[in-house]
Amino acid sequence: MKLLSVNLGSPQPVPYTDQAEGVTGIDKRPADGPVRVAAPGPKGVGGSGLAGDAVCELRHHGGYDQAVYAFAREDLDDWERELDRPLADGCFGENLTTEGLDVSGALIGERWRIGSEVVLEVTSGRIPCRTFQGHLGERGWVKRFTQKGATGAYLRVIEPGEIRAGDPIEIVHRPDHSVTVAMQFRAVTTERELLPQLLVAGEALHSETLATARKYVAGQDR
Repeated sequence: MKLLSVNLGSPQPVPYTDQAEGVTGIDKRPADGPVRVAAPGPKGVGGSGLAGDAVCELRHHGGYDQAVYAFAREDLDDWERELDRPLADGCFGENLTTEGLDVSGALIGERWRIGSEVVLEVTSGRIPCRTFQGHLGERGWVKRFTQKGATGAYLRVIEPGEIRAGDPIEIVHRPDHSVTVAMQFRAVTTERELLPQLLVAGEALHSETLATARKYVAGQDR
């Protein structure tokens, strides 16, 4: 398992014509050298966990629980075949393009050591949005991405440091439950009846997912 590329974005105009204002950092490109990774601060205040990476919409992106976004090269290759077009590392807006790692099958709370310093913890899957659809220029993209369910994973920073392309990735902790990124994604999108099952992942869950699951269970108990 290894890191193929570390991808950074700079502010660009939103990629659809019905919204004249606004910028996005979704168009990420591989960095040439090492990149510093650190916890960015709470959502709404902190942006990306990677130095030099732009997060322009702080209401929905960035913060402790979404500090880093990883996507498997194998899933990009699968989309290449389905869309019949090349997809470069970083083109899904991911900070980390990985090889040999089942990113969407990772457990919530699973921890990865990347290189010799950085440790990241899996928190949730990625919810697709109009900006993502506009960036790729694919009609019905939000629905297609949701149906496939290979969402990639958001991670929080446990131990900061530097990473670079080619670094090995080691899974250093797997929690004792079966809640995967893919399951968490289905629970918050298309299969909300799964929400109670997420609670075994506890505080490792993205804080918003944890609150949603608790609210759902509380509503059932009435």
